Amino acid sequence: MADQLTIPWTGGTYVDHHFPVPHLHEAVATVRRRAHALLAEWGLAADTLEDALLVVSELITNAVLHALPPAVLRLRWSETEGCGTLHIAVTDGGPTPRDPGSAEETEPDEHGRGLGIVTALSARHGTHPGHGGVVTRWAEMPVG
Repeated sequence: MADQLTIPWTGGTYVDHHFPVPHLHEAVATVRRRAHALLAEWGLAADTLEDALLVVSELITNAVLHALPPAVLRLRWSETEGCGTLHIAVTDGGPTPRDPGSAEETEPDEHGRGLGIVTALSARHGTHPGHGGVVTRWAEMPVG
């Protein structure tokens, strides 16, 4: 399992886990299984766990298909006054450079739904650019 760090903060505590994401299509399923084990260990209800895994899958898939390595999944459980929040974030190396002469061939029925899924299942989500082109895409889900 990933490294665990429990840190006190104003009003509660949080627990962080980081999972490296290999830059391979097969990595999505592998990291999803690891996230499932951790979220089950944290005691998430089955429906919340499945929603969280969909968000994890979408964010990881985006990083593997559309961004430069390295990528890292971060799951954080925070709790304040008995209310829990699951924070899901994937940091990657930024967008892959595109050849100006080529157009990406995508089938609209099969691609482009990731952000809609993340929007529908999370309370908040966004993108945070970092130094050197690094990008973090994140989502928060209330739990309990």
